[in-house]
Amino acid sequence: MKFEYKPGRFYTEKDGKVIAKLIFTIGNNVVSINHTFVDPSCRGRGIAGKLMLEIINYAQEHQFMIEPVCTYAKQFFTRTDKYNDLLLK
Repeated sequence: MKFEYKPGRFYTEKDGKVIAKLIFTIGNNVVSINHTFVDPSCRGRGIAGKLMLEIINYAQEHQFMIEPVCTYAKQFFTRTDKYNDLLLK
């Protein structure tokens, strides 16, 4: 799945409708993940996890730390310690 980038968000569309998005802000070299959404018709396919990997890659490329703010992002990062070095402490 390919995600589009616009400042402050990654998203994907189907038939002109946004079916998944991740909203974030950047400040003081920290990416704050504020909102993650997947349309109910597309849930259960791992799309939200793919959005997380997209923001992780973005943070790594720009040498940003990550602050998970939304519920999904918090849950994602508690399920693995693979990205602990990127998390704001």
